[in-house]
Amino acid sequence: MAIQQGDKIPSCTLKVMGEKGPEDITTDSIFNGKKVVMFAVPGAFTPGCSVTHLPGFVVNADKIKAKGVDTIVCLSVNDAFVMGAWGDNQNAEELLMLADGNGELTSALGLELDGSGFGLGTRSQRYSMIVDNGTITALNVEPGPGIEASSAEAILAAL
Repeated sequence: MAIQQGDKIPSCTLKVMGEKGPEDITTDSIFNGKKVVMFAVPGAFTPGCSVTHLPGFVVNADKIKAKGVDTIVCLSVNDAFVMGAWGDNQNAEELLMLADGNGELTSALGLELDGSGFGLGTRSQRYSMIVDNGTITALNVEPGPGIEASSAEAILAAL
């Protein structure tokens, strides 16, 4: 069953690209005691994700943070090398590019996407959420193709 508004973010360890390579980061360190916007994409460097979804959050990062958000997280079931390169390619230095390489958090959230028909294996559904001190206060899962419910503009309206 998919996670819902009012639920806590599960505890797990993920990866980010550090100066010397991939580094561990826990969901507890990301979300506890902070207001966080997290959005997830099916895959780094894919068209909708690179042309619309991630750029919307890059362009609106200052507006989102001005509404009291401590961190903006971009999550994908990709490795830390890919997420780091994609963040660099998209000038996403204001965002935390979070690698869920094994799909651990995605699975714990119940938001998996079967991308095997496209050769992608199990990925994340496209969504965005607002998390306040580890509790989800808003959750916007895309009902199908497109980027509307989970867009940066939708998050700004919810903040």
